[in-house]
Amino acid sequence: MNNEITKSRVLSSLFWKLLERGGTQGIQFIVTILLARLLLPEEFGLIVLVTIFIAIAGVFVQSGFNTALIQKKKVDELDFSSVFYLSLAVAILLYIVLFFAAPFVASFFKEPELVSVLRIVSLTLFLGVFNSIQIAIISRNMQFKKLFVSSLGAVLISGIIGIVMAYNGFGVWALVGQQLTNQFTVTAILWLIVKWKPSLVFSIQRIGILFSFGWKLLVSSLLDTLYINLRSIIIGKMFSPAMLGFYNRGEQFPNMIVSNINGSIQSVMLPTLSSYQDNTKRVKEIVRRSIVTSSFIIFPLMIGLAVTAEPLVKIVLTEKWLPTVPFLQIFCASYALWPVHTANLQAINALGRSDIFLKLEIVKKIIGLIVLVISIPMGIYAIALGVLVTGILGTFINAYPNFKLINYSFIQQWQDIFPSLTLSLVMGIVIYNIHWLELSDLLTITIQVVVGAGVYIGLAQAFKLECYLYLVTLLKQAIGNKSKVRI
Repeated sequence: MNNEITKSRVLSSLFWKLLERGGTQGIQFIVTILLARLLLPEEFGLIVLVTIFIAIAGVFVQSGFNTALIQKKKVDELDFSSVFYLSLAVAILLYIVLFFAAPFVASFFKEPELVSVLRIVSLTLFLGVFNSIQIAIISRNMQFKKLFVSSLGAVLISGIIGIVMAYNGFGVWALVGQQLTNQFTVTAILWLIVKWKPSLVFSIQRIGILFSFGWKLLVSSLLDTLYINLRSIIIGKMFSPAMLGFYNRGEQFPNMIVSNINGSIQSVMLPTLSSYQDNTKRVKEIVRRSIVTSSFIIFPLMIGLAVTAEPLVKIVLTEKWLPTVPFLQIFCASYALWPVHTANLQAINALGRSDIFLKLEIVKKIIGLIVLVISIPMGIYAIALGVLVTGILGTFINAYPNFKLINYSFIQQWQDIFPSLTLSLVMGIVIYNIHWLELSDLLTITIQVVVGAGVYIGLAQAFKLECYLYLVTLLKQAIGNKSKVRI
């Protein structure tokens, strides 16, 4: 990768990735709020059950090839087309399986409506095949502006359709319509703006080369998807779709914020790190910058969201969603750790060590299953707390290999994020005490946001936090239309 790419192009890619995620997630957030006010928790629970099986099937469709195409130094048309046709064949097979398995799924959860819902939503598997290559090409070339255009268009169109259907009493089918429209629109736009179409070529040899890297990611992703969705399956079976709806909404909001910020950084990091895979010192610099910067932004957002959870839920989702509050607070703590997880894992992938990645996933899932088994008899809130416990343990596990790979130890990582964590906790204590004023919910949140931002930024300025000064410098240079920033 040349000098221009490592500086101006990386920053430009990050800008468009943040804009894509920020814009789409912001609109999706508004759409979700409106749908939550129009629909019942149990209707959200039903769609969560369906997406479990779609997510698992989607892992097989992607088969780790998408990441392999991004990570591989040199790819050509034979690589892209071979992956496309193989993924399409897998999607057809899995759709047939899901179509005939739908009645058994509905019977297991005692929800007859799941039969038709699962069969319709499963069509998104084919759409995933048709846009996966385009996304890989965009990532390789850092053309995230194109992803912004497709994602924003899709979320706008699908959001309008979902809201209109919900308002007219379609229930869970409003959510189905929204998902299908979103995937179809993304696919259609990407096929128009990304100049790639499959050729009539196929190579088993190329598939084998890509699969030698991708199969480990496939197994890792499958383990992760099964593990994450296992909790939803247990909640849907042992409790009710309504409780699953509360659990899912509690996870969705912190996930939306963190995936927007941290996910944007990580999407740009993989191709950037891959270009430096022979320079471990530079890889360490980029990983450290990612962890420090992401943590500085995410820690105060998660702590602030946890503190304001109850009045926020009442205002935004209405009181029928109040059981979501404890889940929201637990998941805020869990998602605050994501910068440490993802930066370490991206470094491992970029260095081509998918074997280590797989081993880490196996160890984490074994520990997670043990925690899950212990927590199930204690109830649904214990299950959610189990996610937090395994997340904390996971930070140690994910960081361990990078001590040898890039000389970046777990202790160094926590030393880097400790200042941001400390300031965020101080801010959280300050704004928590505002609720004792017994003001209206809206006024309380408004004061908490203003005071929280002032306290956090003021402390960062007073203590001259390196990550804060870096972001200020970056912002000034962006305003001045400069690009010579070392990431």
